[in-house]
Amino acid sequence: MAVKVQIPGPLRALAGGAAEVQVEAASVRALVDALQAKHAGFRERLLDESGTLKAYVRIFVNDDDVRTLEGERTPLKDGDVVAIVPAIAGGAGVHVI
Repeated sequence: MAVKVQIPGPLRALAGGAAEVQVEAASVRALVDALQAKHAGFRERLLDESGTLKAYVRIFVNDDDVRTLEGERTPLKDGDVVAIVPAIAGGAGVHVI
């Protein structure tokens, strides 16, 4: 399944500067794996040590936050648009993706 992935500014260097890439993936977890296979560095920026999405990373599939769906197991279908959105915060303890 070909899905379009919108890459946020802080991660574009990992994707060769691209604002958008296309990958084949049947789930959000498979999408992270596909991004990692094409562009090293995505997995450690998006997932924690246990393989779940980091708390400060939001992934949307067609405008729906995967945390309200099935998380990393959220299925994807051909033509879906996936947006990676880092949380923005200020002050101490800010995480940078």
